[in-house]
Amino acid sequence: MPFYHRMGTIPPKRHTQFHKPDGGLYREQVMGTKGFSGIQSILYHHHAPTEVVKVQLLSSCEPEYEGRGALSHRHFRTNGIKEAGDAVSGRQYLLGNEDLMIGIVKPAEAMNYFYRNADGDEPLFVHEGTGKLETMFGTLSYRPGDYIVLPVGTIYRLVSEAGKSKLLVLETNSWITPPKRYRNEYGQLLEHSPYCERDIRVPEKLETFTDIGEFEVRTRKGG
Repeated sequence: MPFYHRMGTIPPKRHTQFHKPDGGLYREQVMGTKGFSGIQSILYHHHAPTEVVKVQLLSSCEPEYEGRGALSHRHFRTNGIKEAGDAVSGRQYLLGNEDLMIGIVKPAEAMNYFYRNADGDEPLFVHEGTGKLETMFGTLSYRPGDYIVLPVGTIYRLVSEAGKSKLLVLETNSWITPPKRYRNEYGQLLEHSPYCERDIRVPEKLETFTDIGEFEVRTRKGG
């Protein structure tokens, strides 16, 4: 269910020259979930977001599945999962197939890099802890009970605050959207929907960084 949200200073028309106070030009980026045919946002940068110093393969993220066998009951005792890694490297997967992976993460250390899932949307459910998500769209705080939906290709970094966080992680190969039965013809959520527009929070703060240097962005793509 898309709705318009604006942060910071933007030009009156899209795809036009947008001048900085010193006369230079901001760089415009059109980011869409399905190219130019899906939901999209327009971002403005001080420096070109396409600048790349180097690209390298860090490791494979192909899952290893248990062998096929008779169906049986499973009880996942996630409270016993130990803290490990950061919000990405510490993910411990429980279930998966060709459509999505489901896991738990209890970060033991901070992320010293940025991350994006280039395969699909990435929902997170916050079981425990508070903190913030630094994204290319702005900064969003989180608390227990929150669902965080990160659209495909979103660059982000999770920063935990006092105490430890425990999150349920879903890594998808497609898009997350409200079911049609919960929306009217205009996309508005209907009365029988389990949630409404009032429940949705968007990034609260736009933090602008003009630092020039090398910044690591790890990308998940195709395993």
